[in-house]
Amino acid sequence: MKMKIPVKQLSAISLLVATAATVRVGMNWVALAIAIPIYGVVVKIGLSETLAFTSGFAFGPIQGFITGALIILISDLFTMAGLWTPFIAIIIGMLGFLGGIFRHLKSNPSIIVLGTAAIVLTLISELFQNIWFGWYMWSFYTPGTPFLLVFATALVDGLPSMITAVISNTILFMMVMPRIIKILQEWIILKPQ
Repeated sequence: MKMKIPVKQLSAISLLVATAATVRVGMNWVALAIAIPIYGVVVKIGLSETLAFTSGFAFGPIQGFITGALIILISDLFTMAGLWTPFIAIIIGMLGFLGGIFRHLKSNPSIIVLGTAAIVLTLISELFQNIWFGWYMWSFYTPGTPFLLVFATALVDGLPSMITAVISNTILFMMVMPRIIKILQEWIILKPQ
């Protein structure tokens, strides 16, 4: 099965990826420059999840997955990339995929529905990221410790960044996403090529 993505859609996806990756790299650099140890909180302020979901909502599940995965893969080329990159790329790609599914369920969502979706999807994303981090720590650093203890520790340690991600994504889903979708629809979807 061959998938053809129209040129305007491809250029829009490229713009979404470039924007989110640039913000993610910038927030990473800011987090590293701050003297106090709040790296995990600062890096959660960004557009990765919002623009992946937006791409999926505007263009479809496959395009949303590609957008989310590319945001992580490209931004990690300029940051402290590690073994987590493929796993986080899949998680954020799935948020983009779910954006495409979400559109089939609710084609014109209200701000409240978008805020609720942001909270639920961010919590799911953070849960999967913490599961992966717990497994990673357990496998390579604490294999003698029960996995559930390591996972619980990862959840507790990740709580500040999870709260930051929920707040950031909720605001962005409710304030920025509707505007971007409108622009994309006017620029790409509604106008003839």
